[in-house]
Amino acid sequence: MLIVRKILDDILYSLPVQLVFHHVKKNIALLFVWVLLIASVYGGVGRIYGIHFLFLDPEYIDQVNFLSFFTVGLAFGNLAMAFNITCYILDSHQFSFLGILERPFAKFSVNNSTIPLISLVLYLIAIINFQLHNEFSTGLNVVLNIIGLLVGIVIMFVLYFIYFKFTNKDIFKFLAGSVDKRLRRSGISRDRVMNKLKESKENKYPVRHYLDLRLRVRSTKNLMDFYDKEAVLKVFDQNHFNSVIVELTIILLVVALGAFMEVKYFQIPAAASTLLLFSLLVMLVGAVSYWFKGWGIAFVLVLFVSVNTLIKTGIVKGFYPARGLDYSTEKAEYSIQSLHEFNNVEQYNKDKAFMLGILENWKAKQPEDKPKMILQCVSGGGQRAALWAVNALQKADSVLDGSLNDRTILITGASGGLIGSAYYRELVYRKNLGEPIHPESEEHLANIGKDNLNAIIFSLVVNDAFSRFRKFEYLGNKYKRDRGYVFEQNLNQNLGGVLDKKLSDYTEPERNAEIPMMIMSPVIANDGRKLIISSQPFSFLNLSEPNSGDGVFKVRGVDFNRLFKDQGSENLNFITALRMSASFPYITPTISLPSEPPIEIMDAGISDNYGLSDALQFVYVFREWIEENTSGVVLLIIRDTRKISPVEQKSSQSLTDRLTYPIASVYNNLGNIQDIVNDSKIELVRAAIDQSIEMVELEYNTYSIFNEGEFLLSSRERQLKELERASLSWHLTTREKQNIIENIQRENNQAALKKLNSVIMDR
Repeated sequence: MLIVRKILDDILYSLPVQLVFHHVKKNIALLFVWVLLIASVYGGVGRIYGIHFLFLDPEYIDQVNFLSFFTVGLAFGNLAMAFNITCYILDSHQFSFLGILERPFAKFSVNNSTIPLISLVLYLIAIINFQLHNEFSTGLNVVLNIIGLLVGIVIMFVLYFIYFKFTNKDIFKFLAGSVDKRLRRSGISRDRVMNKLKESKENKYPVRHYLDLRLRVRSTKNLMDFYDKEAVLKVFDQNHFNSVIVELTIILLVVALGAFMEVKYFQIPAAASTLLLFSLLVMLVGAVSYWFKGWGIAFVLVLFVSVNTLIKTGIVKGFYPARGLDYSTEKAEYSIQSLHEFNNVEQYNKDKAFMLGILENWKAKQPEDKPKMILQCVSGGGQRAALWAVNALQKADSVLDGSLNDRTILITGASGGLIGSAYYRELVYRKNLGEPIHPESEEHLANIGKDNLNAIIFSLVVNDAFSRFRKFEYLGNKYKRDRGYVFEQNLNQNLGGVLDKKLSDYTEPERNAEIPMMIMSPVIANDGRKLIISSQPFSFLNLSEPNSGDGVFKVRGVDFNRLFKDQGSENLNFITALRMSASFPYITPTISLPSEPPIEIMDAGISDNYGLSDALQFVYVFREWIEENTSGVVLLIIRDTRKISPVEQKSSQSLTDRLTYPIASVYNNLGNIQDIVNDSKIELVRAAIDQSIEMVELEYNTYSIFNEGEFLLSSRERQLKELERASLSWHLTTREKQNIIENIQRENNQAALKKLNSVIMDR
């Protein structure tokens, strides 16, 4: 028992263990970074958004391979060294014997590696488990990926240790006498040394053993018998000064990388950018603590208040502009008065009469006297929805012998779904113009499925997190480069540049019924109304019919082109318009428009993720024309979630669950709420029109159809079905892409395609 007790005491009072205890006691913020990392890797944070996939399947230049994992390894190694440097700055004087050792920082880093090492092991286990269960990875690929990660970590360690080997001083060089003068000339404050000397006496940790650079156990006995404490602490302070220099150098280097944020080769994997952001936060803690000591928290608060004041007063512009609009002219008035000016009986009738002309142009191109009118409603859902929309439209177009877009009068929806449908509309249009394009080709699925997240996160880290001072010019106006602009550029590059147009470039093709009309309807954060963005006037969607009664009806929206006519609305970039309808919180930033008060734009999915309300309002307004000129309406609904799903089975709730449930339940059931409202609207419109309204729904889900048997699934089976479902993100893994593409073969979707063929083609 005495031997066991001695072994346990030796372990307990070893430097690695005492450092862990110290971090738990003093450095919770630094430990939280590692907890957050592991929680992200294992899906404990942002699982629905696929954050764990960013770490488990990192993509670099459209490939998941040795190089992509190597890049993540470099970032992981940088985080580990940032942690060691910051801890060395904050805590090394607590362990005075280190100052007597040769190369004290290197030995401190070895002994301080317990937490990074545990994190790395957990990360490797997660990678191996994921890669082995991914049918697109072979054993060799897994080995190469792991080697790439480890090589990246080692190279980063080597680079840091080389720097400190040639810059840091130790006690032996100090006692030689040649360094003392250098220390004095370096301007290191004697007060700083004396303060740390006092602190080291008050907070002494009982360390009996430590690990040397060869991982051998060494005793601290006799190390503290004789030494000049002030000299040791001077060595520490010189080491700390060098550490702060390297931290500031890394931070400046990251800021400088912002100049290359549009270069694809610099757009490292999102996981690497996230680790880089963690490193910067850790390094800033070290730098602020070194320079401001006990005033560090006060400094951070003052800095926050100062930045907030600069943004609030307009000295620093905190908004994200819409590319194409002129922000230098007089701002558009956004008020109840202007809403009624743009939405009145006269304008309603004028826009309705104009739209009747487009309907006549559409009918003239149909092969039947009384054709079926198709309205496409595509749901939002990031990259998942975009890929599913293109996939579904290709198959739907195929069963209609390539006539889908010719038979479609209007496209509505939100977010990623609208991006996918806009891409497919453009491909068909270019084919009809004679360009050598094949809309049915699988290359377009590959294009729309390409990563859009790496560029955003990299831009956030190297540019937006510090200052958006770089500018670009578009149609004579200058705008700041930000992650929203980088997202647009990356999306444009992925899609071959086919959508790089102005909104007004679609005015004539839509008016002549060469392509379906498209509505983007993001939500105005100021009051919850819709902002109707389209190449055509749609004021009749924003208010009730003139003869609908004496009640007071609220204006539901505002026409973008009319409100911002003097700010160049016709020049709005079309990809920017799509992004306005796809403002993913904190990722693709919300756009501010040049109005007074400034209008902030939110994702269209908040109001109606499926676009059904706009489509049904369109049908209702033109019900008389539809009754006379068509044989009915077909709502082609392309949704990236299943409509009929089992009731959530609650497990035992924690206190946190109970506190957050009232808000979380509304957010989680937003789609269900919208479905119920939309079903009610469909019933009302069906009752108001003397023509059939058929619904054809193509839905992406990991269950073929709903059945009560799903409740009998084991927890493992439920987990596997969850893993099958693609995440809500702007990045998809290879497996997720394949799952989305193959989903069209499910029984319910095949039945929907047959129904579409039967309803439209009468066969």
